[in-house]
This record gives sequence, structure tokens and C-alpha cells, in this order.
Amino acid sequence: METSTEATLLHHGIRPTAVRILVYRAIRHRSEAFSLADTENWLPDMDRSSIFRTLRLFAEHQILHEIDDGSGTAKYCVCRCEDRHHLNHIHFACTRCFHTYCLEDHTIPLVTLPDGFLPQEVEYIVKGICPKCTKQKSFP
Repeated sequence: METSTEATLLHHGIRPTAVRILVYRAIRHRSEAFSLADTENWLPDMDRSSIFRTLRLFAEHQILHEIDDGSGTAKYCVCRCEDRHHLNHIHFACTRCFHTYCLEDHTIPLVTLPDGFLPQEVEYIVKGICPKCTKQKSFP
């Protein structure tokens, strides 16, 4: 009998191997963006390259989406919306704690481009201080 994890992977066209199941179980309930290094910390006995390949596969199959928050490190966030091909929400990168958040209830504003320009990808990052860091009140 299939587990929920296996069913989710199969639904996205991914063959459920032991590594993929372990990685998915480690990330599925994460509410903020995470990096390869974060995932390595959650799965210390797993090979780095196996984790990397799995994260890339999950991103290709819309289980995750990749975020470029300007940190130089790829971040990933679990896709939670039903229409996984329409991931038009805003991301927030905290300049104090360096966490990146998906603000799924806040959509990217419509940008009108001049004739002849065809957009293929849009990223919208807001940088500032997150609520947790704001409460600490020790920022400049």
C-alpha cells in the first residue's frame, strides 16, 4: 500500500526511491525557504550530491520552487498552491536573520512590458526585517 509521500511523488511523475522519500519527508512541512545546506543538516547521514539531485528533481516537477534571494545560495520552498504552474507570489528575504519566506497570499503585481518583450519568468523579492527580527528590536 502506498504512503502519502509515495502517492505525492507519483502524482508529480517522480518514482519514489528511498532517498526521494526521505528528502520529501524532511522538507514537506517546512514553511520557510531552505537551502541545500539546511537539508543536509536535517539529513546528516545522506550524501550531499543525492540531496542536491533530489531537490533539483523536485523543483523540475513543481514539488518545490527555487528562489533567488540574492544571497548567492539557491533556496527552495515547498509548493503549496493547487496550480503549481502559476507560482506568482512574493518572497521576503530578511536582511538580519537571512531567512526567506514565501508570501503565498501576496501576488506579484502585473507588469506591463513594451511590445515585443515576452516574459518567461518573474521573481519578486522584498528585502527587509522579518517579524521575528523586528520583535528583537536590535537592528540599526
